[in-house]
Amino acid sequence: MIELILSSAVILLLVGSLLLVIRCGSLVLSGEMPTRFFAFFAILFTSGLDVGLIIFPLGEFPVYATEAVYGFTNPLAIEFGFWGFLIWLFYFVTTFYFCLVEPRLKLFEIPLVKWINNAIVITTCAFTGYLFLTYLPDYLSDVTTFQQYVIVGLVLMAAVVSSTDIRFVKVLSLSSTWLFFALIILVWQFGGIGFRGLTDNLVELSQYFSNIHRFVLPFSDYHAFYLFWWFAWSIMIGQFVARFVGGMRTWQLLLALLCIPSIPIALWFSVLFGIYEKGIKITGPLNGFMLLVGVVFVVNSLDSLTRLYSVNLNWTVDEMGLHKYVAFHWILLFTLIMAYRLTPLQIEWIGLVVIGLYLLITGLIIRYHRELVTHDSYQSKAKTT
Repeated sequence: MIELILSSAVILLLVGSLLLVIRCGSLVLSGEMPTRFFAFFAILFTSGLDVGLIIFPLGEFPVYATEAVYGFTNPLAIEFGFWGFLIWLFYFVTTFYFCLVEPRLKLFEIPLVKWINNAIVITTCAFTGYLFLTYLPDYLSDVTTFQQYVIVGLVLMAAVVSSTDIRFVKVLSLSSTWLFFALIILVWQFGGIGFRGLTDNLVELSQYFSNIHRFVLPFSDYHAFYLFWWFAWSIMIGQFVARFVGGMRTWQLLLALLCIPSIPIALWFSVLFGIYEKGIKITGPLNGFMLLVGVVFVVNSLDSLTRLYSVNLNWTVDEMGLHKYVAFHWILLFTLIMAYRLTPLQIEWIGLVVIGLYLLITGLIIRYHRELVTHDSYQSKAKTT
């Protein structure tokens, strides 16, 4: 039943994306705080991804290489299929909605929708912290459990403090983007892969596109986990990055979301795959730099989402004061991180709630469609007059 719900949701998302481009492809989209393209890309890339991009691949390549369910292509193409290209449609639909539809219908201001939405944002935000807590020993082999909690607590504190000012969010997004590109270059040089090796790996990765149809519906439990994870992130990332869209047409937004983030992801995975194939273990200063970039990604994701739900719920610095704001949000998120650690709470549950919220919003759009059309007609007449 759950797999049927997930599959139906993915198909509806793909159909919805196609209809949006056909019907609204030439519409110009702008957010509340439009930015230049590179800044928008940096905010999207670093907010729309988390530490899993850094820490998952080297542990997942061996699984994809040995389990029969992934045998239709190579491990590199599988990894890219779980993180790149097609799945960025999840963000396209929600970014379009929050740029164009939500300012007119304000459906997310309906109390029930508002609370469901922000509960999703808060619990998904905490999941990022939980992932960092879980995989931290892979980079600090001698770390104790207590030290794990301390490190996560400090990283969370940095994220909450960063969320107090939108300027911190922008600077951190740009900085983490450049750090990520630096990491790609350093790991590439460390592995001695060379241009030939990188090119060969990119060719292997391109097998994803000849098998792209296989990534539409869940073909394994782990693939389903990733799809639920992307659903869980989709609404809140759309809300956040829509504010920074700077005069892009709908078709341009679609192409930007599909292609631009996929380029650094493809380079990063290709470099890591070269490390995996050579059996090289990343240690020493480079391991520390990977951890640093992972920490920056965590802070960047957490501060963006903390700022999002705090503004939505009016739990802001202006309302609470700086010290109460920092203490309140730190306690809230750290408690939820522990809930993921100590209870059966799973990101798949959040993904199911998001799918339910998609259906609720779709129903409300159908109900208020006439008002949206009337609003557009009124705007057109006003401009003509």
